[in-house]
Amino acid sequence: MSEQDPGPRGDDRRRDDRGAPRGDRRGPGGDRGGRPRDARDRDRRDDRPRGGDRDRRDDRPRRDDRDRGGRTGSGWGGDRGRDEQRGDRGDRRPRDDRARGDRPDRGGRDDRRPSHSRSGGDVARRRDTGAPRDGGFRGRDQRDGGDGRPRRDRDTGRSPRRDDDRRDGGRRERTAGPRNAGPPRGRVGPGRPPAVDPARQAAYDLLTAVREREAYANLALPGILRRYRLRDRDAALATELGYGTLRAQGLLDTVIDACTDRPLSKIEHPLLDALRLGAYQLLRTRVPAHAAVSTCVELVRGDHGSQSAGFVNAVLRRIGEHDEAEWLDRLAPDPAEDPVGNAALRHAHPRWIAQAFADSLGDTGEELTAALAADDARPRVHLLARPGEISAEELALATGGEEAPWSPYGVHLEPGSGDIGELDAVAEGLALVQDEGSQLVAAALARAELLGEDTGRWLDLCAGPGGKASLLGGLVAAHGGTLDAVESSERRAGLVREATADLPVTVHVADGREAPLPEGGFDRVLVDAPCTGLGALRRRPEARWRRRPEDTAALTRLQRELLVAALGHVRPGGVVAYVTCSPHVSETAGVVGRIVGREDRPGPAGPVEQLDARACLPADLPGLGDGPAVQLWPHRHGTDAMFLALIRKPLG
Repeated sequence: MSEQDPGPRGDDRRRDDRGAPRGDRRGPGGDRGGRPRDARDRDRRDDRPRGGDRDRRDDRPRRDDRDRGGRTGSGWGGDRGRDEQRGDRGDRRPRDDRARGDRPDRGGRDDRRPSHSRSGGDVARRRDTGAPRDGGFRGRDQRDGGDGRPRRDRDTGRSPRRDDDRRDGGRRERTAGPRNAGPPRGRVGPGRPPAVDPARQAAYDLLTAVREREAYANLALPGILRRYRLRDRDAALATELGYGTLRAQGLLDTVIDACTDRPLSKIEHPLLDALRLGAYQLLRTRVPAHAAVSTCVELVRGDHGSQSAGFVNAVLRRIGEHDEAEWLDRLAPDPAEDPVGNAALRHAHPRWIAQAFADSLGDTGEELTAALAADDARPRVHLLARPGEISAEELALATGGEEAPWSPYGVHLEPGSGDIGELDAVAEGLALVQDEGSQLVAAALARAELLGEDTGRWLDLCAGPGGKASLLGGLVAAHGGTLDAVESSERRAGLVREATADLPVTVHVADGREAPLPEGGFDRVLVDAPCTGLGALRRRPEARWRRRPEDTAALTRLQRELLVAALGHVRPGGVVAYVTCSPHVSETAGVVGRIVGREDRPGPAGPVEQLDARACLPADLPGLGDGPAVQLWPHRHGTDAMFLALIRKPLG
């Protein structure tokens, strides 16, 4: 999808987007969380610490020893790309004794990878600034308890006091350090580490940025990680908590709504962010309950006071009384009566998006569930080895990844692989981040059969930010041809120039529908049309809650106009590739059907022929349907849900 996309729609969520009706929200409990909705819970309430009661919160049994059960992501190759999630460092049991579920890992992996060098041979490893490698914050000289883990005070149960600054014969100076020095931290009291570790603070700041500034999470996160100086496992934890919370927002809101008498619209936004962050840790990670609750309470206490902290404490403790499966059994629609609504809530999608997937798949059962589950899972990072610069084999060796199964230019990295921009191959311009599905559809255009003379002139009509233009430019350069790239935004056109600086690519700042380019002057034209982006939701965690069903009407009109313009620029015998990263039928088959028309009633671009796109994709790529267009899926192919149609203008 080109990023000529209407901007974010803000954070106003409609209740019908959660996949389940809200139901009766009234209860006699008041603002500190209310009374549980289920009579089975009432007997337990009297023995439970009230919200904000910090002295009694440890009276409740901790949940460290509880196995939350497996939650698997699905995609091509089964659970590939899903690692185990280790518990927070507050869990001090020996590692081998912990309950092991099929949970996402924080993403920690050995960062000591070889990196590709243009000059050959071994080159520098991934840059390292010496940041902490464990999943939680540790003091600079925090002592070990003999088994490699921080020692705990046997009398108080607290973590050991910091040994940073010793004066006068070993006496410790209990200080948090100079104000405003170093990365932001949680508050520090005598003899204990910060109440909120930087990784969770970073995740919380990401939620704030997405809500307040309508930021894109993938663009906002790198700066936040740098601000807190997070690397390796700490950065992976912040990423998992931030992205995971954004991705699961509708499900989390439904559970939060069931645990408080306040309507969600009446909860202050910062408190709701903290509740979502805590609920995600309780329901979808193996972070110990006490760590999930206490850190989110402390996130609120400093700026919003003890009363707000008590409210957050009470609601999160109520959420923690049931695991995700139990909450879904209570809150999800009956699958027999509303299979789409049930699947939507279980896999954290707005109902209308789940219905769009069902319409495209022609299924409301197992395959819809598999598609939504794959879309809800943490995706692997896909890299493009730029043709003529580095091979996929070399890139895999340089990054510690593995070659993609379908694209000859692709490499896969595990989730949580750190800041991809710090990989030497990416920093040096040898590779860039691009989903394997995007690589496949661009390469398919290059493989499509032309009629007549091949002049070597190609056109990318919606080129920003330059990923597909970089691939097409590399391919056309190998055959002595040229590529024209059109982008309507000056800023994004600059990104295209940067991505194609060493290639035979000419960038034009223009509306693709009115580009000042010759009619019939190109052999191959790519229309990577602006779309809803429903096929790439797994990589844009906030997007599913910003899009609205009504967005499709304006986009489909733009898509048709761009496709007509492309068919005007392609020569007789040339081929146009119409591509979207959305499986929504109105954006895919609906657009192509109106343009191609029928043999007895040509479309607005005149007589054209739709080619079988399956013939231009790898022969062993499964699940491509009956043609002639192709719809890729995360659960079938491990790619984003890319759509491809190839249309050829006849000779004569």
